[in-house]
Amino acid sequence: MPATTPLVGIIMGSDSDLQVMQGAADILTTFDIPFELTVVSAHRTPLRMVEYASNAKNRGMKVIIAGAGGAAHLPGMVASLTSLPVIGVPVKSSNSIDGWDSVLSILQMPNGIPVATVALNASKNAGILAASIIGAFDKPTGDKIITYKKDLEKEVLKKVDKLKKDGWQNEFDKTTK
Repeated sequence: MPATTPLVGIIMGSDSDLQVMQGAADILTTFDIPFELTVVSAHRTPLRMVEYASNAKNRGMKVIIAGAGGAAHLPGMVASLTSLPVIGVPVKSSNSIDGWDSVLSILQMPNGIPVATVALNASKNAGILAASIIGAFDKPTGDKIITYKKDLEKEVLKKVDKLKKDGWQNEFDKTTK
């Protein structure tokens, strides 16, 4: 991203989460939203986490996307330290129980400390949600979100037409061979 003030912080508990969190970076790049991406571990660098979350708003950020695997404390701890919206991305890590530990750790936040939670490994959706939050107050970004959703609709309608034309049986035969 160009050297402008980041509006979104993408943080992850470990660099091993980067493959998953790349989706958020890619979608924010598509929407021309400046962001920063870094590692902030709730367990291994707790003071860094406190500093990051406590200062994000003063640095001009509008949203934080926090990805974490395993016990996944990062999104909730960050949310407890900032008034910014935090979007949690549960990451299926190597020590994970099919990712459910991460999902539930982020999803089951106590009342008063909300964390928006996307599906397992769904950082692209976290990026879209962050863009939507920014787009609610920034018309050019909001217009890009509208265009993006209209393009999704067009893709689906093309598939509808293709199924009408070619029939679903032909598509089923291709996937089973």
